[in-house]
Amino acid sequence: MRNLLLGFLALILLFTSCNKEQNPFEIGKQHIGFLTDSTQVKDLKTIFINDSVVSHISGDEFTGNRNNIDIFEKGGKKLLSLTPKQSLDSTSVIESIQIIDSRYTTAKNISTLSTFKDISSSYKISKISNLINSVLISVNELNASFAIDKKELPANLRFDMNLNIEATHIPDNAKLKYFFINWSKVN
Repeated sequence: MRNLLLGFLALILLFTSCNKEQNPFEIGKQHIGFLTDSTQVKDLKTIFINDSVVSHISGDEFTGNRNNIDIFEKGGKKLLSLTPKQSLDSTSVIESIQIIDSRYTTAKNISTLSTFKDISSSYKISKISNLINSVLISVNELNASFAIDKKELPANLRFDMNLNIEATHIPDNAKLKYFFINWSKVN
């Protein structure tokens, strides 16, 4: 009986020591820290209990504009900018998240400080879109979009909106302008 009790305690100790604590700055396909693709707006103050949650409310739900929710550290540093799927609805889930703080990283160590080479060597690029002032790199593996300012491109590629920009056109050292996770396809 004593050996059975000791074996049971050892088994419990083994299972509890194997629990991996969630990294609050880890980015995955369906989570960012403690946020998931099913997190509702009403849960944000609980998730970011040590931070400031700031909602910008336009006051007119009929315009169709989305009201971003910004997350700040208590010291004032902006961490994230969240866009809910439905404006002025506390039960709405989050549709997209702009990553602001460089501490947020993917499992392959991609952050706002990464370069195009970091992204292209870590993930399969799904699509490259030519926008007015940016090039948007989509990575389906993460539901992520990375914007690179066209100022980072060679001069002959900056102004032609009809140009089909390929990965070989983007310099390896091109820095990120924006980094978004988009959950609209997931929900």
